Amino acid sequence: MDFTINFASFFVISVDGKGENSEKKYKHFQTLDHSEYEHSALKEFLDGELVKIVKRKVERHPKNEQVPTKLGYFAVEPEYNLDSNSNFNMFQKSRQSISKEEFLENALTFVQAYIDASAVRGGAFIVLTATLKKYFDESFVFILKCDFEPKVASISDEATIIKHVEMAITTKNMKSIQYPYMPEEGIIEVSEVKIHQASHARYFEDFLKYVEYGEPMPTIVKNQLLEMVYEHVSETTEENSEERIQFEKDLEVWETISEERTIQEKLSTEQVKEASNRLVEQTPDLEINLTIGQSKIKSLLSEFGETLHIGKINNRYVLLIDSDQIQFEKGYSPIEFHRPDQLQSIVEKITENAFKDE
Repeated sequence: MDFTINFASFFVISVDGKGENSEKKYKHFQTLDHSEYEHSALKEFLDGELVKIVKRKVERHPKNEQVPTKLGYFAVEPEYNLDSNSNFNMFQKSRQSISKEEFLENALTFVQAYIDASAVRGGAFIVLTATLKKYFDESFVFILKCDFEPKVASISDEATIIKHVEMAITTKNMKSIQYPYMPEEGIIEVSEVKIHQASHARYFEDFLKYVEYGEPMPTIVKNQLLEMVYEHVSETTEENSEERIQFEKDLEVWETISEERTIQEKLSTEQVKEASNRLVEQTPDLEINLTIGQSKIKSLLSEFGETLHIGKINNRYVLLIDSDQIQFEKGYSPIEFHRPDQLQSIVEKITENAFKDE
């Protein structure tokens, strides 16, 4: 994958002070065309970075909200085209630049939008357009942000040994934006943009005000699950009945809890399997994570009711998992040499433990 740089503009962002009273400025250092870029130090600095950015994996619906790489899309009202989105137009104008002067003018719109965002940090801000000639004649737009590195020094001479280097930057933890998104080589999505920020701070994505992001998978599953459960409630209980009112109260409480939720005991095994199947149809590799006693279990939702079973004896929960093999990882233990007991004897022991305090 070989990119040819068409234009590149290099800016330095400076921030004096903190919070709302901070003063944010930018300085344009240089705008380069293809020939100038090829003979510049910027080429050596960024060599290989564009390929790394393009190949970085991203999920349309990530497993959580705090992933470093996100796939955004340009928000438009129903029945309106993409060119009604001002962020889309910013990228399109940069892609279509045919001179250094025109490219700089378009690059400035990104810089100005960036310094108007909240929590901006100082550093190098680079805007490039590049062509992947193997597949496209059209340009990609890359926006790169390198934060200043504190306490950087370089080797000086025998007398001073080292000297302080101000405004040092590195490609490590570099934030980036790629437009358009290329889901696989030779295919582009002009309505989507890929954003990467190594930290969990959102400030780098905040300056694109009209780019939105797909909901994380846990949120999608939660919303679908609530819809299914409410559907079950409406079918099995009378409107305004005490049972329905209590059920809905319990759901409201459940909905507000994000961590350490406990089993609700509302639906039968078959009802849970039916709900699970509807979710698995959309996301076959959907995982479940649960803790029973001191044991943490990670499995696929599709395994519930098939190889993973939850039961109850008296007031104690039992988890049964069947498989044709058991594998051990990391630390060693005597269990690796265990000859398993017959299931019936284990059930008898569990039953005895469940009732021994009565």
